[in-house]
Amino acid sequence: MTTTTVQEKTIREIRVNPVVPSESVLVATARSMRPKKEEAPAPRDARAHVDACPFCRGNEAMTPPAIAAIPSSDDWDIRIVENLYPVLGDDRANTNLAFGLQQIIDGYGRHEVIIDHSNHGIRLHEMSEEHLSLLFSTYRTRMGQLYRSNDRLKYALCFKNYGPAAGASIAHTHSQIIAMPVVPDNVQAEVQSSREYFRKAHQCIFCSMIDEAITFETTIYDRDSGEIRRRINAGQFVIERGSRFVAVKPFASRFEWEVYILPLGHRSDFTACSGEDFDDLARVVKRTMTRLDAVLGGVQYNYFLHSLPRGPEYADSHASYHWHIEICPRTSIPT
Repeated sequence: MTTTTVQEKTIREIRVNPVVPSESVLVATARSMRPKKEEAPAPRDARAHVDACPFCRGNEAMTPPAIAAIPSSDDWDIRIVENLYPVLGDDRANTNLAFGLQQIIDGYGRHEVIIDHSNHGIRLHEMSEEHLSLLFSTYRTRMGQLYRSNDRLKYALCFKNYGPAAGASIAHTHSQIIAMPVVPDNVQAEVQSSREYFRKAHQCIFCSMIDEAITFETTIYDRDSGEIRRRINAGQFVIERGSRFVAVKPFASRFEWEVYILPLGHRSDFTACSGEDFDDLARVVKRTMTRLDAVLGGVQYNYFLHSLPRGPEYADSHASYHWHIEICPRTSIPT
């Protein structure tokens, strides 16, 4: 999953993110050889049901009323509720403030919890492909509902924190969705940089990245000695591939074992996906997470769904932006 160096065994280099060139990552493989303590396996509660868990089936009275349940019965598989501790809300309307150089935007929006499964301890890669497809379809449906509910909402972010190292405060498997009147800075940077690349190359930067991951191979020689400095093989950065989606390791990974999952065909808007799309996405996600779990011995992670923001200012970005899922495993860093 990494490039190989023929001339030396270690790598010390700064890699530039091709999607957002203002971002760079320092890669120093020798740092992994530092002494470190053996880490205990990540804690996991594998029970199917926990009486005190508010997200377990049968404990619905412990949460706010359901926004949606799929199916809409007591035997639900997925359930959506308001977050009891929201970062944004629509319960009160405050005007924006500006005083001197200081600006305050009203914390308007929605913050909801998507209970991914009725099984308390099930992990993502242990869910069936059918259930994962239903989960992604639920993301799409709720994102669309939120966008239609208020024109002020510019961005709906679906994300998942799994494990204490990833910031999960409840063990029961769940995702979250935050709909907000502003676009997160990292997404805005992706949109702007991909727009600039499209103006120069007349192609989506993410599509170019996929093409390189699948087909690109090269050998780089030292101009003085003629020795091989770097060899990159076709498919070297590809982790999984389906009929409609591909999982790749970014060249300038911010996290160890970071993965991007992208549609093979150009798509800017996650909410435009079909059921067939989600079926293949489910297969690729399940196989990718199975690999990560095997390599890391119980993977803790965050994942984030990046899709094109809403609003007339983004109407010209459909050809240049490519929706994707970023999976960020949380591995310990030796000190």
